[in-house]
Amino acid sequence: MQVIDLKKESIKSKNTLTDAELCTEIKRLKKEKNAVILAHFYQEPIIQDIADFVGDSLKLSQQAASTDADIIVFAGVHFMAETAKIINPNKKVLLPDVNASCSLAESCPPDDFKKFIDAHPDHIVITYINCSAEIKALSDIVCTSSNAEKIINSVPKDQPIIFAPDKNLGKYMIEKTGRDLVLWDGTCIVHEAFAIDKILALHQRHPKAQFIAHPESSPEILKVASYIGSTSGLINYAKTNTSSEFIVATEAGILHQMQKEVPHKKLIPAPSKENNSCACSECGFMKMNTLEKLYLCLKNESPEIIVPKEIREKAILPIERMLNLSK
Repeated sequence: MQVIDLKKESIKSKNTLTDAELCTEIKRLKKEKNAVILAHFYQEPIIQDIADFVGDSLKLSQQAASTDADIIVFAGVHFMAETAKIINPNKKVLLPDVNASCSLAESCPPDDFKKFIDAHPDHIVITYINCSAEIKALSDIVCTSSNAEKIINSVPKDQPIIFAPDKNLGKYMIEKTGRDLVLWDGTCIVHEAFAIDKILALHQRHPKAQFIAHPESSPEILKVASYIGSTSGLINYAKTNTSSEFIVATEAGILHQMQKEVPHKKLIPAPSKENNSCACSECGFMKMNTLEKLYLCLKNESPEIIVPKEIREKAILPIERMLNLSK
């Protein structure tokens, strides 16, 4: 027979808040502490709904640069919170789960990347924002998928360029700009997971659907896409295109905001190679953040993101160059 400790059960139920109660507490703490919540499109819908700003890496970087909040809670992954801290060294930056990393950022270790740069002297180093603070500190300019083409085109044509860490975005930029970029061999596990055969089969079942994809996807995926763009770009395309159906190849979290913008349109997540139980590809790191963790990090003001001064002072320069070029 199971003996239930009523005292423990009472404590457990007392400390367990419903989602509605968590949202109420988060709103109260935000006001009390002059905090702002920035959330990426790939976060859980309930986190996107309670955030003050939802966007892609560029928009969130711009928002971090302009906020007057004392505390920034970044509902995203580690490199995003690091970027906010680099831009705001005197503000407290929190990440709901400090282990929310990024496969693309992890694919580029600083020591190895330094050797890569040394092997290509006289090259300008452009790095995708999906990288660590240490990698940004080794860079000349940072870019996002929204502005990569503009950033690359800002560099004189006779100046050789290293582009890192995403080789798929790099290959797409070679095609778009005609530049001979030296690419680091890094990829995003989410965007690498899309299956071309499953996508083509899905399109046969939905022949009227437009297939749209994020440029971190592999070349064979991008080759069959009707539109290629950042998360913001994908949402805007769904809004402005006359099609009533879209097959969407990026992390499935985007569908929440996209459906808000086009409630009358049908959105179909692109199928992945391994997942046969659902049609979508999800980022396990992004989904490590939960509403409860968001509440606890705001309540306890932890985990806090710290970037060493010497890294921050180097990393801010390429970020500021990007923000200035993106105005």
